Amino acid sequence: MKKEKNLNCEESPESEKITEKNAPADDSLDEKLDIKKSVFEVNKEMRQKQLEEQARQQAELEHRLKEREKKKQEAYERKILEEKKELIRLKQGIIEESEIIPEEHEAAVIMSPWKKFTNFIYHNKWWLGIGILLAAIAVFLIHDLVTKPNPDIIVLVICDNYAVGEESSLQEYVESFTDDFNGNGKVLASVYYIPITDNDFGNYGRGVDTNLTTQLQSADGVIVIGGKKLLEMLGEHEIFTDIREIVPESEHIKGGYFRLKDTKFAEKIGIDSEEITSDMFIAIRKPQTLLYTKEDEMQEVYDKDLPVFEKILADIE
Repeated sequence: MKKEKNLNCEESPESEKITEKNAPADDSLDEKLDIKKSVFEVNKEMRQKQLEEQARQQAELEHRLKEREKKKQEAYERKILEEKKELIRLKQGIIEESEIIPEEHEAAVIMSPWKKFTNFIYHNKWWLGIGILLAAIAVFLIHDLVTKPNPDIIVLVICDNYAVGEESSLQEYVESFTDDFNGNGKVLASVYYIPITDNDFGNYGRGVDTNLTTQLQSADGVIVIGGKKLLEMLGEHEIFTDIREIVPESEHIKGGYFRLKDTKFAEKIGIDSEEITSDMFIAIRKPQTLLYTKEDEMQEVYDKDLPVFEKILADIE
């Protein structure tokens, strides 16, 4: 009996294991749930600590950077202040040289010839532009002076007759009686055609009025071929020499002027005789003081052109 009691009262390790294995399933599940929850919380706490540590390190880094920039700025400001003080000393003559303010030496720039040329053009473009403009004007004036015709004699055709003024050989005809008055080695006559008409507006538009005033107020041309419109414009102003003083017995003198109708004039200048109207005449202006000339200057032109005028009258008589 005692043996059975002892067997019942004592429990072996094997019996404990069996008992654990036979424990209810619900207890085992609760232990597992508790373990998972603990791991989650631990990870969360660790993550939170890592974030806090990173934030602390970032804040410390930013603080160090600010302190570094602050020290750098303070050092720069001290340097500027010392340089200002040193500059004041230099200006006041307290010191002659400064160890704080370094002497600046510009580095020598080596440029190619093309770079030097473009650099010169860039820095002097305005002066070069003005110089080119003045040079162009000078060339134009010199060319105009050299190439401008220098006629030995000028004949004014002041009437509305295109055939005589532009289509005839009047220039060559006058040259046949002209000498080399200006001594340039050649004989040249010029014909200035001024087509004055009854249309005052047309005269103004073509510049006839201006041209006519210029020529009659200067002494360039004293031999004139004109018509009725010219005489109407002149009115009582006597600008011509009395033709009877030159050819007193000519049958072509009518109304105090040498009329070109029924003379050889059309034939001599190579146009049809019908182109010569009854009012056309040829005359020579007498010397007088005008707007653009003096009487003695006009007298020189008159003395030079009078022999040519006389030859023309004799040839067309």
